[in-house]
Amino acid sequence: MQLIRGLAHLKPFVDGCVLTIGNFDGLHLGHRAVIKKLVARGETLGLPVVIMIFEPQPLEYFLKDNEPSRLSALRDKVIRFSGLPVDYLLIARFNRQFANVDAEQFVDEILLEKLNIKHLVIGDDFHFGKARRGNFALLKEKGQKHGFSVEDTGSYVVEGYRVSSTLIRDALAAGDLAQAERLLGHSYSICGRVAHGDKRGRTLGYPTANIKLFRKNTPVNGVFAVTMTGIDDQAVYGIANVGTRPTVDGSSKVILETHLFNFDREIYGRYVEVHFKQKIRDEMRFASVEALKAQIIDDVKVAKAFFADVP
Repeated sequence: MQLIRGLAHLKPFVDGCVLTIGNFDGLHLGHRAVIKKLVARGETLGLPVVIMIFEPQPLEYFLKDNEPSRLSALRDKVIRFSGLPVDYLLIARFNRQFANVDAEQFVDEILLEKLNIKHLVIGDDFHFGKARRGNFALLKEKGQKHGFSVEDTGSYVVEGYRVSSTLIRDALAAGDLAQAERLLGHSYSICGRVAHGDKRGRTLGYPTANIKLFRKNTPVNGVFAVTMTGIDDQAVYGIANVGTRPTVDGSSKVILETHLFNFDREIYGRYVEVHFKQKIRDEMRFASVEALKAQIIDDVKVAKAFFADVP
């Protein structure tokens, strides 16, 4: 897969391409069904498969700190895309200039002139362009005029639920990690580089590997049984807290702290992935550090009991 960072670095596809557009947050089963459909069309037409995503995501640009929590950071998304039969991943910078592009201009200058699309797979509720004037009907009309076809993505349903990033966020917020996993097609996870912290976990007897999340709004919060990959070939069991540590310092910054069981190696600087398996409790403020430590002992017992029952 070739990564194209920005429309300015895009060279028109001489023979054309097949394209889909979206946020693809979480790259869930519904997204994968769309990509499968697009890949099949690309093979039929003998054209490269192109995915166009936005950074930041449009709602993040418009809503700022009130944006929905993100299921996957850009780097995580790129890594997941690299494992799929996608030829090009185009990351379009969503800024004021892009937001002010009207619908007709988007089709004429970006889809036709820059991308030379021959087939487009898009949701029938997809809106684009300034004031969201562009829609599926406009794309169909433009396609008939300029010689490209437009196909509806359709709905992907699991156990009676239409799979969507919103539904997955709701499941994660409710602590239903099993439901989130069914919709994602994999366990929910957070990736990042292990950073130095204040070493406070060591004073409590539970040293942690810390990942700074850089976002106030996260889809999960609390204490979880987790596994960590990226260290060796095997996953390491552990327990993690996602939050602001109200008992210790009440920081406004959200941190993912993971204590790994039977593990004493230095892994600072390693890029790892933390997989969330079971929610234990919400994050809470305790009356004292001693009360927090007593609760951590109980939490660790719960996490170890969970893994003891895992085949």
